[in-house]
Amino acid sequence: MNEKFLHYIWQHKLLVANHFKTEDGEIIEVIDPGKLNTDAGPDFFNAKLKIGNTLWAGNVEIHVHASDWSKHLHNTDKVYDSVILHVVQKIDAAVHRTTGEKIIQAQLAYPTYLEKNYEALLADTQWIACANKLQEIDAIFIHSWLNATLTERLTNKADFILSLLQDTKQNWEEAFYIVLARNFGFGTNSDAFELLAKSLPQSNLSKHKDNLFQLEALLFGQSGLLQLQKKQPDEYQLALQKEYAFLQSKFNLTPIDGKLWKMLRLRPTNFPYIRLAQFAALIHQSSKLFSKIIENPSLKELQKLFNCEPSSYWGSHYQFGEICPMKSKKLGKAAIDILLINTVVPFLFCYGKSKQNETLQDTAITLLEKLPAEKNNITENWKWLGIKVQSAFDSQALLQLKKHYCDDKKCLRCRIGHKVLSKN
Repeated sequence: MNEKFLHYIWQHKLLVANHFKTEDGEIIEVIDPGKLNTDAGPDFFNAKLKIGNTLWAGNVEIHVHASDWSKHLHNTDKVYDSVILHVVQKIDAAVHRTTGEKIIQAQLAYPTYLEKNYEALLADTQWIACANKLQEIDAIFIHSWLNATLTERLTNKADFILSLLQDTKQNWEEAFYIVLARNFGFGTNSDAFELLAKSLPQSNLSKHKDNLFQLEALLFGQSGLLQLQKKQPDEYQLALQKEYAFLQSKFNLTPIDGKLWKMLRLRPTNFPYIRLAQFAALIHQSSKLFSKIIENPSLKELQKLFNCEPSSYWGSHYQFGEICPMKSKKLGKAAIDILLINTVVPFLFCYGKSKQNETLQDTAITLLEKLPAEKNNITENWKWLGIKVQSAFDSQALLQLKKHYCDDKKCLRCRIGHKVLSKN
C-alpha cells in the first residue's frame, strides 16, 4: 500500500477504535490529525493526540515501513525532530531524532474493506474507476461536489490569468486579448494563436482598428500564413502582403512560423484563415473589449458583441486563392458560447476576485448556468453514466472532475471517491 492511502486514512481518522496503539501498547486517541503538508518536512503539522493519559501536540510523519525513516535520512534532518508520532503500516525498525532520542511509533489500524475498495479503484480500467458505483451516490451529494470542482476550475483559470497579468504589467486588456486569441484557436490551433497574439501587441492593432483591411494584413502577415501559400497569390492576398510589408516595418514585427498552424481533419469553418478573419472583425468592431464586458456582462449583450462578420473576401473563400460558394462566415452561436465559457467567464471571475467584487464573481457563475453545456466526448460519457449535464456550469465542473481527478486516479482527493472507499 502506498503512502497516499495511509495519509488518507490518517487525515480522515478512519481508524479502528481502541485498536490504534503505540508499539508499547498505549492507546492513541487522534483529537486532531493536523494539517496535510504538501511541501518538504513532516507529513502533518500541528496534530493533537492523546497517548495513554498524556496530551501531545506536534507533527506526524507517515511511512509504509518504519525503516523508511532512515532510508529517507530523517534521522539526520533536524526538521523531523518535531515529530511526536511516527505512523506506519509495518514496524520493522526503531526510529530516532537527530539527538538520538527515540520517537514513539504506531501501526495504523483501519478497516480492511478500505484497502480492498482502494485497490479495486486503482485496478479498475473503465472510463472512470467508480463507474459501477456512481449510481449508488446521492445526486445531491454529487451536485455539491460539482459546485466545488467548478470553483476549483475557475480558480485555476484565474491563477493563470494573474500570472499572465505579471507578464503584461497588469494590463487587463492585453491579457484578455492574449487569452481570447488562444481560445480562437479552439484547441487545435490554440498554441499558434497565442504565439501570434504575444508577437503582435494589442496596442499595434488598436492604432488601425478602424481599418479592417489593415487589421487583416497585420494578423495574417504576423501569422505567417500570408507568406505560406504555394499557389500564385490572388489580388487580395497580394494587397495584404503589400500592406503587411509596410506595417511590419512600421512596428518592427517578426512573424511566427506559418507551419505551426494545423489544417488536417478540420472542417472548413474551423480553418485558421476563417478564425483569423473573424478575430480581425471582432477587433474592428470592438475597442477596449474587456472594459465593455466588465461594464455590461449580460449574456444577451455578450453574444451580440461577439457576433462579427469577416470582410467580404471571406464570404467566398475558406483560404487564400480558392473560391467557394458564397456563405456567411460569422462566428456561429456554438463558437461564441465556447469563447464566453473559456474567456469571458474566467476573466469576470478573476477580475471580481482581484477587486473583491463578489457581484462579478457571481455573474461569472450565473453566465455558466445560462449557457448550454459543451458537447464533447467527456460530457457525453458523463451522460451515459447517468449524470445530468444541463448547462455550462455542469460541463465545466465535470471536465475538471475528469481531467484533474479521474484521469490521474486521485480518488483519495475526490468526495465521490471518499464515498466509494468508505462503503462497507
